[in-house]
Amino acid sequence: MDLFNHQLRLHADPSRVVVRPFHIPWSATNGQGQSRAERMIAEVLEMSPREASEQLAAVLKDFEARHWQTRRVFMTRYDDMAEQMGLDGSNIGDEKRQLIGAYFCHEYSYAAAALMNPSAVPHFDQSGMPPGSQRILMSLRAVGEGHISSVAFREGIIGEDNELRLAPEPPFATAADAPGIDGDEMPSGPITVHRHRDSTLSGTVIFPITEAQSKGLEDLRLVHFTHDDGTIEWLGTYTAYNGARIQSELLRTRDFRSFDLLPMTGTAARNKGIALFPRTVNGEYLSIGRQDGENLYLLRSDRLDHWDDGELILTPVFPWELVQIGNCGPPIEVDEGWLLLTHGVGAMRKYSIGAALLDKDDPSKVLGRTREPILAAADQDREGYVPNVVYTCGAMRHGDKLFMPYGIADSSVGFSFVDIKQLIARM
Repeated sequence: MDLFNHQLRLHADPSRVVVRPFHIPWSATNGQGQSRAERMIAEVLEMSPREASEQLAAVLKDFEARHWQTRRVFMTRYDDMAEQMGLDGSNIGDEKRQLIGAYFCHEYSYAAAALMNPSAVPHFDQSGMPPGSQRILMSLRAVGEGHISSVAFREGIIGEDNELRLAPEPPFATAADAPGIDGDEMPSGPITVHRHRDSTLSGTVIFPITEAQSKGLEDLRLVHFTHDDGTIEWLGTYTAYNGARIQSELLRTRDFRSFDLLPMTGTAARNKGIALFPRTVNGEYLSIGRQDGENLYLLRSDRLDHWDDGELILTPVFPWELVQIGNCGPPIEVDEGWLLLTHGVGAMRKYSIGAALLDKDDPSKVLGRTREPILAAADQDREGYVPNVVYTCGAMRHGDKLFMPYGIADSSVGFSFVDIKQLIARM
């Protein structure tokens, strides 16, 4: 089988940092009846203009060159605090406002520990692409301080002859913003976050915001979804983790400017790894899930955000997958049916990637599956934070090939091109 492993690798990078709100409890008070936040603001306000200017200069010396529009970020953070605390800033100069904002920010290295588990979809802008090439958009799971996972993005172009070029990362990264959220308690339920108007997608990171997400947004499986009326939406399922519980959630966007993050309901939503089909089949929304931690199920629903128990379609059979199997992203429509990438876990917890072919009209029918892996952890790809793992959250079709980005040992990201006809012939 023709499988081309590209030489490009993406790695964890502690130099990729963003400014994030530094949340300080407001409710606890000191002996003077002040919260810590109130005390800090009061002490800045008591500084002389010269002292405040010197302190702000020291902060800017350390951080202004590392972040985009640092002074504006501090002012925006001040405005958030003033609104939340009812602060009258009519007599507060800009330097003190910026300094107050700086005390309620911190620098966060969002990909210091790992970069892994990517998914790929066609980019929303295909203008100017020559025949045989298309822009792509990848999601990546970035792991930083406290082992908290966030969603990062990377844009690029794939062409003929296994060509891959990634857009350069901008020097500054920015966090997607959820206006008006601050304070002692994290919100719950649906939420919408916005990419900064001046930030590229390759420089945007979506961080946990709600209580259910507080310890991580894990393994986004993006899909380019075509609705029955012909409209296009980019959807993604991911795992929200709060340190004790997991739940499946849904990301929705039509422009990659704003992103709706929605908790999903139903018995199947209590599990990891739901992957959506890219369109309805026979009037139903379909997905692939792993309800029992071992096998794969076909799930049906009349809503994108509600999934109950499904129909068992794949169980571990071959030695490389005897421990458990799972999906490796949304099914991909090809002439022969639905091509489903799977992962299998074998002896010594070694992960491999295989594939199955599902009937186009009735995806509960399995037409074939690979007896041997198409990609397995080997050589240098075995070493990393979690050794012996290769894993993808979603490939995409490009002509007669699959473009498949994949995580390596929960530490880095590699890229492969797989010939579709040869892959199906192996089933």
